[in-house]
Amino acid sequence: MKHGYTNSTVGDGALIVKCYQGPEAAFRLGTESRYLRRLRGRLPVPRVHQVTSTSLTTRFVSGAHGQDLIDEGHGAEVLAECGRVLSGIHRLGIVHGDFGPQNMLFDPATFRTTAILDWEWAHPGRPVEDLAWCEWIIRSHHAEHVPLLSRFFAAYDGPVPSWAERQEAMVERCRSLIDFCGRWEPGGAGEKLWHERLDTTAAWTE
Repeated sequence: MKHGYTNSTVGDGALIVKCYQGPEAAFRLGTESRYLRRLRGRLPVPRVHQVTSTSLTTRFVSGAHGQDLIDEGHGAEVLAECGRVLSGIHRLGIVHGDFGPQNMLFDPATFRTTAILDWEWAHPGRPVEDLAWCEWIIRSHHAEHVPLLSRFFAAYDGPVPSWAERQEAMVERCRSLIDFCGRWEPGGAGEKLWHERLDTTAAWTE
């Protein structure tokens, strides 16, 4: 999984095995396995096959990765679907914690979601956390598609927080990832990267 960074993921076309890395690895494994089981049949999530003390194995789900589809010119369709799906998550009183096209698979013909991935950061929380982080992903990794964020917010069936609230949530998340990386490898490349990303995020204007 080229878009992951807090886990290593391998698959054989039938099963996907995810091993967790960094601080609180066991806690994040438990969180993801619990939410996947809880949400099965309510949201498009992979089916849990096996859980060990260090890994989570799920059934393979076919689909095109959201960020790849954006790079191929389908940003409008992907972001509209992200907004629609996020409404469903929030109606269940859940914050995904790392929401965005980087953690979604799509049917490449219809752009409907086939799977929402990576629930290791899920928790009860404020909808702005997910709304802001999806926006952060686009602004950071697909800057040319920032104008298409209007499709994401229009498809989201709920109130959209102000720019100031969304930026504050982005900054908070960057700070939490600085802390995470600092506990994993103090003074390492990850901590430095997120300090740079924090500075960039804080300087954005709407």
